[in-house]
Amino acid sequence: MPVSRLGLVVHEGRPVAVQTAKTVRTWCERNGIGWTDIDVWKEHGTRRGGMDEMHHAGNPDLVVTLGGDGTFLRGARIAAKNDAAVLGVDLGKVGFLTEVACRDVEEALDAVHQDSATIEQRMTLTMRASRPLEIPAGIESLLRYGHGPALPPPPVRTEMEGNGWGVALDVTALNDVVLEKLSRDHQVALGVYLSGRLLASYSADAVIVATPTGSTAYSFAAGGPILSPNTQGIVFTPVAPHMTFNRSVVAAPDEPVALRVLPHSGQAAVSIDGQLRGVLDPGDWIGVYGSRRPLRLVRLRPTDFYGRVRDRFRLTDAPATAVDGESETFWRADTPVPEDLAHLRLAPEAQAPEIPPDPACET
Repeated sequence: MPVSRLGLVVHEGRPVAVQTAKTVRTWCERNGIGWTDIDVWKEHGTRRGGMDEMHHAGNPDLVVTLGGDGTFLRGARIAAKNDAAVLGVDLGKVGFLTEVACRDVEEALDAVHQDSATIEQRMTLTMRASRPLEIPAGIESLLRYGHGPALPPPPVRTEMEGNGWGVALDVTALNDVVLEKLSRDHQVALGVYLSGRLLASYSADAVIVATPTGSTAYSFAAGGPILSPNTQGIVFTPVAPHMTFNRSVVAAPDEPVALRVLPHSGQAAVSIDGQLRGVLDPGDWIGVYGSRRPLRLVRLRPTDFYGRVRDRFRLTDAPATAVDGESETFWRADTPVPEDLAHLRLAPEAQAPEIPPDPACET
């Protein structure tokens, strides 16, 4: 995938991100590639929607993010608008989405430019709603105190018909869509529909509709399951529901999830990948759907997802198993994979030696 134009998303609050951005710009100049800083704003400025940001950047075919997973999500919402690939440089603490350390950024860019990197596809979500989303005056400043300028409400996709299906919103969610209460003493009451059929009416702090990628984010913190990012599915997870049934449900990628705010509910905030994008009143509804447009994620080498889960969440073995000694890191035959099992996806067993942290990359 030779790069013709590059978009750069930088966590300006981290000096190492700012410094690494200079390295990326120098690489672009050396290779004759145009670049644009995207998703940037002044202290009192405004931010653009994903489509506007993509056009402003000259429709790059590669977006590089310098920060943690939050910065990566900022780049992903823009890249998905034009099927651009995303390379995440890891400067965060969890790092489920980011790929390379800052010291390896030039090597990574060379690999992408020379078409030797792997492009992994991740499922995304899109939305419709009973009306265009908006944020009432005064609520944004309250909910976003200390977080800087918010994104604007997602625009309506005018090329799509509405009818009884509501208005189509220009939304791409890599992690999740969340509907949550606005008042601490007033839960949100929602009718939850899967494939057009009522599952249950919930009174809860929030409900989360997540992708497999987002299953390790807010949904996991709320007690939801971990899904491999290689699967296709939509995870519905309630947060602190006042009812007996509090389990997550995993729907198929083509099964829509609709959330209707019930008449006696309080207002509900709509967040997309952690960003407040609108407020719903009683009687309003949103529909969340698997998108036909996946995110194209750059990977330089096979990813050990379950090893990353064990490492990032610091999973420990049950004390009762101590008498049995430590379990082996990998369990598989030491002979070639049989032909009838050649289709299986196995974690990469040959691990690169651990490289000491680079002080310049620490945050």
